Amino acid sequence: MKKIIFVFSLLISIAAVAQDNDSITTFKKRVLENTEVDFLLSYYKQEGTHSPVGGGIGSEKLTDIASNIVVAVPLNDDDVLTFDVGISTYTSASSSNINPFNSSKTSTSAYSGASGKSTSTTVTSAPYGTPWLASSGASASDELASVSANYSHSSDSRNTLWNADVSFSNEYDYTSVGFGGGFTKLFNEKNTEISLKANAYLDQWRPIYPTELHEYGTYGANFQNQGYLSGVTIMDRYGNKSTNYLPSAFTEYTNSNRNSYSASISFSQILTKKIQMSLFMDVLKQEGLLGTPYQRVYFADKANYYIGQSQYIPVYETPANIGVYQLADDKERLPNTRFKVPIGARLNLYINQYVVARTYYRYYQDNWGVQAHTASIELPVKINSNFTAYPMYRYYAQTASDYFAPYEKHLSTEKYYTSDYDLSKFDSNQYGLGFTYTDIFTSAKIFVLGLKSIDLRLNHYQRSDGLSANIASLGFKFLAQ
Repeated sequence: MKKIIFVFSLLISIAAVAQDNDSITTFKKRVLENTEVDFLLSYYKQEGTHSPVGGGIGSEKLTDIASNIVVAVPLNDDDVLTFDVGISTYTSASSSNINPFNSSKTSTSAYSGASGKSTSTTVTSAPYGTPWLASSGASASDELASVSANYSHSSDSRNTLWNADVSFSNEYDYTSVGFGGGFTKLFNEKNTEISLKANAYLDQWRPIYPTELHEYGTYGANFQNQGYLSGVTIMDRYGNKSTNYLPSAFTEYTNSNRNSYSASISFSQILTKKIQMSLFMDVLKQEGLLGTPYQRVYFADKANYYIGQSQYIPVYETPANIGVYQLADDKERLPNTRFKVPIGARLNLYINQYVVARTYYRYYQDNWGVQAHTASIELPVKINSNFTAYPMYRYYAQTASDYFAPYEKHLSTEKYYTSDYDLSKFDSNQYGLGFTYTDIFTSAKIFVLGLKSIDLRLNHYQRSDGLSANIASLGFKFLAQ
């Protein structure tokens, strides 16, 4: 939090200097009249039963709290510099089970025997776990920190705009560096607009593997006698002790880079006084490590092995299992390239002075076999001069990837495999309602900041595979005065 306060103070200082320098120039209509500051908060809570870390089964409980500070600084009449600093903190039952094995210690209290001496005993249980509950592993929670900067320049006529941006983000196993730029041209008395944009993200994994696979990768075929699994009982599907578990399909990644490149074009046209439409197309390419290192896969043609309490093996695939975890046959494997092409359109219709309809449609296709359709509508309703309500609805449907199969449906002879339900066939519905308060006079003040608007949005998301989520976001926009 101290870092955020420091960065915020620095950005406000930059804004003050820029405005002082501008005070000696001749008057000109500015692209941005005053420094704008946005404070954004969001809360996300998710439930589900298809954990990708559990190979397609297990709890997907997740909570995420995110905050951002966005500061847009007018450097002069034509140029704007925008900073975005964010921190996201999450807890995840799924990712906690990268190492699902808990161990508990219980002590019996001392007592005085015939000798008059106090004695005590300490009992250490064998490791146990379950895909249906969060473990106590370090990966149960994490923070994502991000920062980006965007510089934009407008021509004197305001018919030409170009911008450039850089970004950086980091979490415990992943770092991303991005850069890009765009160009926008307006024609026909600003009724027609064409935009081009390109971005590149050069990312780096620090691969973390499921515990049992990590031990095999470290010690080889003798891994049951060394490291974490030394002395730990491994059971077959009948609950009998076994030494036959050998995840020989597993190998560690030799490349930990993931690079993403995108180019987009959009065309916008005002058709009438009440109708505005736009068309867009993106081309995206990803290359490198596109699988997630800690997501397990179980093969239908391999025997099952477990660590934990044998009485729960018969109910392993249900939440009644609270004490045993199945050992992975391999991590997910996916191709090292992926091409994505989304094409879409927006149509905004002014109905009357109180209601505007904003519609959206997108078609998506990639070379992993996924095709998807997205359609949404938002109906801003002006309640009065200060308040606007935003009811919205979004529908999404996709086909399954060529490389997806549920828990224990893959075969060990396949080249690529994943049980991540984000790549399965599903459809989803999202319902939302938002409220915006706007004060064009910025009469409410906090130090040198005048409150321009408050935006509150609530959404419920429901997927056909059982995943559901609730999202709340709150935003405040201020003007530096």
